[in-house]
Amino acid sequence: MLSRSVLRAATNGARSSSLVQTATLPGKSQCLSSVLRVPAQSRRSISVYGYTQAKALVYSKYGEPKDVLSLHTHSISAPHGSQVNLRLLTAPMNPADVNQIQGVYPSKPPFVSTLGTAEPSAVGGNEGAFEVISTGAGVKNLAKGDWVIMKKTGQGTWRTHAQLEESQLIKIENKEGLSPLQVGTVSVNPVTAYRMIRDFCEWDWMRAGEEWLIQNGANSGVGRAAIQLGREWGIKTLNVVRERKTPEETAALKQELKDLGATVVVTEEEMLTGGFRDLVKEATRGGREPIRLALNCVGGKNATALAKTLAPDSHMVTYGAMSKQPVALPSGLLIFKNLIFDGFWVSRWGDKNPELKENTINDVLQMTRTGRFKDIPVDEVKWNWKSEGTELAENVQGTLGGYRSGKGVFTFTGGDE
Repeated sequence: MLSRSVLRAATNGARSSSLVQTATLPGKSQCLSSVLRVPAQSRRSISVYGYTQAKALVYSKYGEPKDVLSLHTHSISAPHGSQVNLRLLTAPMNPADVNQIQGVYPSKPPFVSTLGTAEPSAVGGNEGAFEVISTGAGVKNLAKGDWVIMKKTGQGTWRTHAQLEESQLIKIENKEGLSPLQVGTVSVNPVTAYRMIRDFCEWDWMRAGEEWLIQNGANSGVGRAAIQLGREWGIKTLNVVRERKTPEETAALKQELKDLGATVVVTEEEMLTGGFRDLVKEATRGGREPIRLALNCVGGKNATALAKTLAPDSHMVTYGAMSKQPVALPSGLLIFKNLIFDGFWVSRWGDKNPELKENTINDVLQMTRTGRFKDIPVDEVKWNWKSEGTELAENVQGTLGGYRSGKGVFTFTGGDE
């Protein structure tokens, strides 16, 4: 017999989960039918015998986000053992997330049926900040109210709630002085910039302020992080950005990056003109201050121009290919300058170096607490129980398009009770 408490919970907003669907009420199918027809947008995330309603942006085939992403509603049971139940705080939309959905990214999460989708599917997103709402009896280091981020990629962050193993999570040991945005965006872009600067160049720390790095995509999350880390570590930065629609907008962007700590900011057009060599020579005091490292996320002619500025025995690290053009390397740079060309993929690096990843994250967050590392501009997309899947998917689709006011970020504004 179905108790009144279950009927009352369902009427107040529980979704038509298997708990309700499998219950039988002889002679009262009409009443039960009315419970199951509660409009989806009016349902709230409530607990019925420990179950929490959740929504997730999922895909069961590869393609454009607007075509393959759908909003799936499901129930999460109370955690047991070493399981942890989580509520989303914020989750960014990175270009790599879109590439993953398109099927062109090397790392692809498996399609599974654990969420009860009609077809095996994956949850989008790889980065985000979550709050612990409950824990199983075997959980040792997490408690309700703690903030966590994902230990590895492919765990799916575009969801209102999740149930994961404690071993899959990194606890933010001290969340004081931090915002969900700062925590939710720390593990990809800042870590990428940090490790490329630290791991691919043997800086002469006795010459602080006399060595340089050059980078394109300087307005990106990685670019902004590299500028601030360079300032923090005494490394000058020569930064290349795309021109904006008007000269005033371009000038404002240049000034914004200089306020972060950029030494020199030029546009791609300025870099590809004949006067760029003279500009570099003047900035580096005739080459007496060497450019030791180049960070490339564009490719094509842009990357070639970066390489030409490097001092002998220097490195260029490629971590993206926004232009979709190959990196062209003149033979002279290899023969006479002995330049070294590397690639960096933060997902693979983090999976191989979990402890170092956590240390890097803690270092960046400590800089953030003390005001030495600033937030990135964001284009916030608020996600609540009335949000439509098509609306959320369109925002994901826009991640790769045009000039954005900031990084697209989902912020969950619903509850769990």
